Amino acid sequence: MRIETENLSYVYSQSSKALAVHALSGVSLTIEEGDFFGIIGHTGSGKSTFVQHLNGLIKIGKNCGGIKIGEYDLADKKCDFKSLRAKVGMVFQYPEQQLFAETVREDVAFGLRNFNKDISEQEIESRVRESIELVGLNYDRIKNKSPFELSGGQKRRVAIAGVIVTRPEILVLDEPAAGLDPVGKREFLSLLKRLHKSFVRTIILVSHDMNIVSENCTRAAIFSGGKVLSVGTPKEIFSDHEKLKSLGLDVPVTAYLEKALKTVGIDTDSDLTVDGFIDAYLNQCAEVDE
Repeated sequence: MRIETENLSYVYSQSSKALAVHALSGVSLTIEEGDFFGIIGHTGSGKSTFVQHLNGLIKIGKNCGGIKIGEYDLADKKCDFKSLRAKVGMVFQYPEQQLFAETVREDVAFGLRNFNKDISEQEIESRVRESIELVGLNYDRIKNKSPFELSGGQKRRVAIAGVIVTRPEILVLDEPAAGLDPVGKREFLSLLKRLHKSFVRTIILVSHDMNIVSENCTRAAIFSGGKVLSVGTPKEIFSDHEKLKSLGLDVPVTAYLEKALKTVGIDTDSDLTVDGFIDAYLNQCAEVDE
């Protein structure tokens, strides 16, 4: 499903002139089906408010623009938000805090039961097992455990399983790698890539980590002051170091290395992924040797 937002605006505490905060101001952005899309911006830039509109957690106000996701018109009061939320999964920062049920099985099954009132117990069992195993956990070992008995990493995986159990076409994640060590980050991002190759057609990732964006995203958008400043590939949006610094943002380590090498006459011109940078650098070295 394609996502199209047009002139989207949102004001917190709109009824109070003194407290009103313009979180979004005329955001127009298209995210294509199949994108692994990054959203970056400083704290308060509007990125989290934006993604909360994508499955109706925040409703579009009157004369505040529009969003269309596939056949769903989110500005239409008759929009089937329940059906939409089964197809647009949302994972918040520290998703393990979303856990609540007595057992892992029931926690993961909750969304499935909520969105599919007529689903059979047999189908629930199959789908819950599939989701738990897809996130790298042993279903038979943990299905009857309390989710609160699990390790931090296991809790996060169970929380993700509870979102993907409905097989969403779009998965939105707001700072999902927060608090993870380097190994945990690699494992988590590997999981997202597996999901992207499976039934999740589009992934939208909000992140402060520019290395995660450059390494994993096909396209990205920079938010600032409730507006979209630029959209493009990681190579394109990370090309202007000074502009990003003025916005309080960093650049990936590969972008720093490219800039440093260019000052000594080595133009790697990579896609800013680590593998792409290494390949470009080695090719440059080989040309020099020749």
